[in-house]
Amino acid sequence: MKKVSQITLILTMMIAFIASQFSFQASPAHAEDTLGLKAEAAILLDAKTGKIVYEKNADAVLGVASMSKMMTEYNTLVAIKEKKITWDQKVKISHYVHQLSAAPGLSNIGLTEGEDYTVKELYEAMAIFSGNAATVALAELLSGSEKNYVAFANKKAKELGLKHARFVNASGLVNSDLMGNIPAGTDKDENIMSARDVATLAFHLINDFPEALEYSKIPKLKFRDGREYPNFNWMLPGLIYEYKGVDGLKTGSTDFAGYCFTATAVRDGQRFISVIMKADSKDSRFTETRKLLDYGFSNFKTETLLPTGYQVKGSKTLPIVKGKADSVKIKTAAPIKFMIRNGDKKNYKPVLVLDKNKLNKDGELTAPVKKGETVGYVSVKPKSGQDYGYLIHDHKQGVVKVVAAEDVEKANWFVLSMRGIGSFFGDVFHSAASAIKGLF
Repeated sequence: MKKVSQITLILTMMIAFIASQFSFQASPAHAEDTLGLKAEAAILLDAKTGKIVYEKNADAVLGVASMSKMMTEYNTLVAIKEKKITWDQKVKISHYVHQLSAAPGLSNIGLTEGEDYTVKELYEAMAIFSGNAATVALAELLSGSEKNYVAFANKKAKELGLKHARFVNASGLVNSDLMGNIPAGTDKDENIMSARDVATLAFHLINDFPEALEYSKIPKLKFRDGREYPNFNWMLPGLIYEYKGVDGLKTGSTDFAGYCFTATAVRDGQRFISVIMKADSKDSRFTETRKLLDYGFSNFKTETLLPTGYQVKGSKTLPIVKGKADSVKIKTAAPIKFMIRNGDKKNYKPVLVLDKNKLNKDGELTAPVKKGETVGYVSVKPKSGQDYGYLIHDHKQGVVKVVAAEDVEKANWFVLSMRGIGSFFGDVFHSAASAIKGLF
């Protein structure tokens, strides 16, 4: 009996093990399980539209280290565009910036106190070599002091939609490295963002200012001191993790943030932005970025899901009152194009939303109606599977206007009168017929 019990127990354990294995294999795999990324958070998106194709813990709030400098890059380029500063404008180096540039263990180009450097020189030192002192010098130029700049950067973060971003300094260093010059917070504080925030900042940077890539793609900076300073983006051409198409964007690392990297790459006109946060090592932030970019370029492309002039089945016309015609054809004013998984085009269906302000209570337009007049919009949604949506929620990609395909003039008073009389007698006849029918 004892032997039978042991056999039963063994069989039960085997069945339980097999069942658990089957259960594990049958469950749907998430993208992060499929890619097996060794990073705390990540995101991948189409750089043109902001269409997200992959994310992992994208809203986790983490340290960003020197990726913070993309904010200073952005604000510098805004100031240049608005003619508040110029590329060749001279910037006199303060005592603090000089001291910071000589601090041991930090990424810096030596800047001499009292000497003038151009905005372009400081920008290159920041964008290519991740110069911390150069970044502070630009922050002082933009706002008068780094403290003022931090307040400005936090305000700009809100404007750009960086929901979890908090800046305590311009460079992304730990405040304890700032030699007692703490703009905000405490000496233990660092800048924080989510992967979605970082991607949003990168998205605005390269779309609003494509010229930023002309600097971020430079593998080595030749500075006025005669020295060459390497770009820490080792995926650029000629560097050890070279990846075809990479031309930016920014690395970062501190003990708190771990190893981070925001990359962008373009192939055959298709550009991706990727973010890796808190990777295991200096090297793994590049190997994990390679996984993300390989996944994007191998599995996704931009497709035209609906052409210009598309008419939604079952809603090709709208009824009209007081018009020479009783209906009008409606169609899309532009194509819908966005990035989807290869072979997934048939998985999307159109969704028509009419402008209720244009319709009466019976869902009719009122004449006159002009050709090209907007009556609503069409979007598309997947029939099945996960859709991460867009990086910018109010972005108009994936949505197109639906317009009237022709003019419909308002009928003249005589026609409207005759219709009214006809409608009246029609109602009378209908009522009479109903009454007579009720007698039998």
